[in-house]
Amino acid sequence: MVCTAPFFSIVIAAYNDWDPLDQCLRSLREQADGPTFEVIVVDDGSKEAAPESIRRWLDCYALKIVRQSHTGISAARNRGARISTGTVLLFVDADCKLQTNCLAALASTVQAFSQHSAFQLRLIADPCGLVGRAEELRLLTLQNHMLQPSGCIRYLNTAGFAIRRESMNREDLFDPVARRAEDTLLLTELMQDGELPLFVADAVVQHAIPLSLMGWFFKTIRSAYLEAETYNIIGSKAARFRVNHWERLTMLRSMWQTSEQDSIGRLAWFAVVARQSLRLIILSLAEASGTWSTSQRSAKHS
Repeated sequence: MVCTAPFFSIVIAAYNDWDPLDQCLRSLREQADGPTFEVIVVDDGSKEAAPESIRRWLDCYALKIVRQSHTGISAARNRGARISTGTVLLFVDADCKLQTNCLAALASTVQAFSQHSAFQLRLIADPCGLVGRAEELRLLTLQNHMLQPSGCIRYLNTAGFAIRRESMNREDLFDPVARRAEDTLLLTELMQDGELPLFVADAVVQHAIPLSLMGWFFKTIRSAYLEAETYNIIGSKAARFRVNHWERLTMLRSMWQTSEQDSIGRLAWFAVVARQSLRLIILSLAEASGTWSTSQRSAKHS
């Protein structure tokens, strides 16, 4: 009997987030009229192995759960990609849920646009609460602003990103040095190869942030320091990926107009501005302290 490779290999890196992952795996079970797929969950050194609530999905579809020592999200995704067998690799986060027709819509686009290798799914947030509303504003504005007339997008977020296996020109898609902003680094590499991801508006992924406002800010601080290490690598690349000051102001204005619907929306706007300002300050401090020094860049890329 000949085993046919699945169309999608869905790779999910997990680290102590079993409850959100359970909801993610449930959303995969509920996909309607979608293509064949397998799911690879890479446990990146969680305190406890995958509980029964996760293992029960082994009976619902092709699911592999592999465990490794804590080496970071890039290394976890690379391992998942290496053991996968699908024609198209789809990366989602453990705290994401795919809408019912997501895989069917993505498969249709992948098959219809054979000239494209990379695909960015549309991300939405759970608008419940201030943090969810702020993330909703941020994602909507980013995706609208970064969308190009060609239908491609100058944005890559591995909460919902797909790539054809045949287009991968190396064993590891993600640089394991990048502990954060690994998707931005991948975007610069795609741009250097003359490609931007094709935006798939009908393939929708909901990215939830189950954090309080203070928890959201704390995560921003930690992530910004880790992102600085990745920008050390990106700094040597010529591709333009960061927004300039005018683009940033334009997006802030657009967010403000979108937030005018109610008072929560306005509070969400201020939360986004505060978060982005905090992030830029930390990145600037990292740059000033030499995190992105020329000597470090040369050493990493020699």
